[in-house]
Amino acid sequence: MTSESSHTPVRKAAVIFIFVTVMIDMLAFGIIIPVFPHLVQSMTGGDIATAVRWTGIMGALFGLMQFVFSPVQGALSDRFGRRPVILTSNLALGLDFILMALAQTLPILFIGRIISGIASASISTANAYIADVTPREKRAGAYGLLGAAFGIGFIIGPALGGFLGGISVRAPFWVAAALALTNFLYGMFVLPESLPKERRSARFDLKNANPLGSLRLLRRYPQVFALAVVFFLAAFAQFSLNSTFVLYTDYRFQWGPRDVGYALALVGVCSGIVQAVLIRRLVPRFGERPVMLAGLLFGMSGFITLGFAGNATIFLLGIPLLALAGLGGPTTQSIITRQVDPTEQGRLQGAITSLSSLATIFGPLVFSQTFAYFIGESAPLHLPGAAFLLSATLIMLAFVLGWRATIGLQPIVPNAAELSASGPATEGKMPPLADADIKP
Repeated sequence: MTSESSHTPVRKAAVIFIFVTVMIDMLAFGIIIPVFPHLVQSMTGGDIATAVRWTGIMGALFGLMQFVFSPVQGALSDRFGRRPVILTSNLALGLDFILMALAQTLPILFIGRIISGIASASISTANAYIADVTPREKRAGAYGLLGAAFGIGFIIGPALGGFLGGISVRAPFWVAAALALTNFLYGMFVLPESLPKERRSARFDLKNANPLGSLRLLRRYPQVFALAVVFFLAAFAQFSLNSTFVLYTDYRFQWGPRDVGYALALVGVCSGIVQAVLIRRLVPRFGERPVMLAGLLFGMSGFITLGFAGNATIFLLGIPLLALAGLGGPTTQSIITRQVDPTEQGRLQGAITSLSSLATIFGPLVFSQTFAYFIGESAPLHLPGAAFLLSATLIMLAFVLGWRATIGLQPIVPNAAELSASGPATEGKMPPLADADIKP
């Protein structure tokens, strides 16, 4: 095994590189969140219900592109390495933000969302990168760090986007373009390759580099498939926020872009604390399964709070609960990565991202239409928070499935000293779950 002194600096540096890459990407996306629905609204005559529907349709289009291209990018990274895939994605995102900044019509915005969906599918490659450079027993903490990058991006991004949106609805797109292109240049000169040539796939198999082919990979690992469904349900539930947060808070509390930006910054602060601090402390003490299940319970409680919030103060109280739901993702992903060969990590992450992208396709449509219906005149009752209550129901289903799918799971739980140690510990072996233990 590689010596501790020679291996550790490379591993730590690589994780930091991918952390910065994801953080800047999410910062770029976060900047446009407070203004994108309002840009759509300006192109649809100003009607809020129409804007909600079109925003949902474009969100579904974004998800469709992720669904199709996540396994392609994962398979490409298995064959040619992670670095070129990540760099190409960053360049495409930067150019796409410029396109959307110049867009004057909905068709151009549609094209922009198509490109965004294709390029952002590289998150599967970033996840595979982490699996390449991190020992198995430390991956929950590493994925938590990656989640913290998302959180930091959403601390700064929406607040900055809300401020810039108060100046011009298009200004955030120009800043997002600058950030993405800066990230591309950063990666070009700094980001190392994580997958040595001897560990790459022998060839690029187009048969497996598609959504259906990648899902066949999950079927070979029943316990992975069950947990991937948990991932899907949790991701689907999150789209009640992505699809309706801006227009919901405008409708209920008369929040403008700056108010939304500050609220989303609060989401980022809470999420960053959970991902960067709590996961690394709780997993060594309690293990991955209890932390994963606790995260799902917090998520369900948070959505219920949002759904029944009678005023802005109660609504904001639901944000820390939703942030604690972030305990579930990194722990689930850590469990999943242990059961797949290193040469298939890219395809695995592509398959999981592709499955989650189904949520991106249908989530915006389901939640935007749910919100629009329950504030419309034909609704049986006026319930603006119906979309959040639907999310709570989905999280409850994910909790039940996650509980039953991990019965008998006995992963090796590292202690705190191991998590903070400078060298890579010996990779722990997790006994696979028997198929009989999977009772979805």
